[in-house]
Amino acid sequence: MSNSKLYNREFLDFSYRLGNDPLQVQGAGGNTSIKNENSMWVKASGKELSNSLSENIFVPVNINLIRNNVSSDNDQDIMKAVMDKNIKLRPSIETTFHACLNWSVVAHTHSVSTLVHAISEKGIKIAKKKLNDIPFSVIKYIKPGIDLTKEIMGNLNPKTQVLILKNHGLICCGNSVKEVSYLIRTVEHRLKMPIIRKIDQLFKSENIPNYKLSPESWIAYDDHTIDIVSSGSYYPDHVVFLGPKISFEPTKTSPIFLKKRIGIFIKSKASRTQKSMLQCLSNILLRLPLDWLPEPIGEKAEAELLDWDAEKYRKALSTD
Repeated sequence: MSNSKLYNREFLDFSYRLGNDPLQVQGAGGNTSIKNENSMWVKASGKELSNSLSENIFVPVNINLIRNNVSSDNDQDIMKAVMDKNIKLRPSIETTFHACLNWSVVAHTHSVSTLVHAISEKGIKIAKKKLNDIPFSVIKYIKPGIDLTKEIMGNLNPKTQVLILKNHGLICCGNSVKEVSYLIRTVEHRLKMPIIRKIDQLFKSENIPNYKLSPESWIAYDDHTIDIVSSGSYYPDHVVFLGPKISFEPTKTSPIFLKKRIGIFIKSKASRTQKSMLQCLSNILLRLPLDWLPEPIGEKAEAELLDWDAEKYRKALSTD
């Protein structure tokens, strides 16, 4: 990788591994960064960590400029921090917290194990017990970007290395790739949840033009999960790539819909990221205890994400 001595094979391999684990990262979600005193390389918005070894997916930014702009409410300021003007990629939506966290390596994932806990108050309480000897903080749900960065910086201390983002995911920080990798493995081990629902074999029983039956169709056979998915959305990337709550009929805002006792139908031309987001939802629901009541992010939060230019940009890049 050119233009920076920060890059090394260890960091790229680490990013690649995260991007190729659907229980950690789905599609264009998740991001990693590596920094020194003045500069930082961070994953570009809309790019996939799974391509770390085959594409130039990282953008160099000026850390001090980003930190100075955190007091601003304009996410577009982040483009001024790009150090190589020949690079036209936009830094990750979440570049601000990567820059403000005072650690050399930062990894943000949409860990399924974390999300199972992070979408309900009972899950959060149990996660706190499981991680009680790790320097961690729990951050309430806030729109990604500068707003989330401000919330993070107001709720941690210099020793904090793990952050559980309610209805969002996981952040692990450290002074080396090895340290962050170890933290992620530790958190994943502590928060790992068993699959508790049975997936019966399904048979295609209905032909709907421009749609096909999804492998995650077991959801349409479980009344409890039907209630959950039709009541709202539970984390940002679901909204960005799948739209709000799952409908019982086709809509313009979502590539999927559910038919009870038949399955979940997904558009035939759905992107890889959209498919991976549906798989993520399935993986969460397969592990979610029946007595953990998930809390949707709400219609206001959904509207903020759907009307946000930065997310429209990321979605537009994830069309394959």
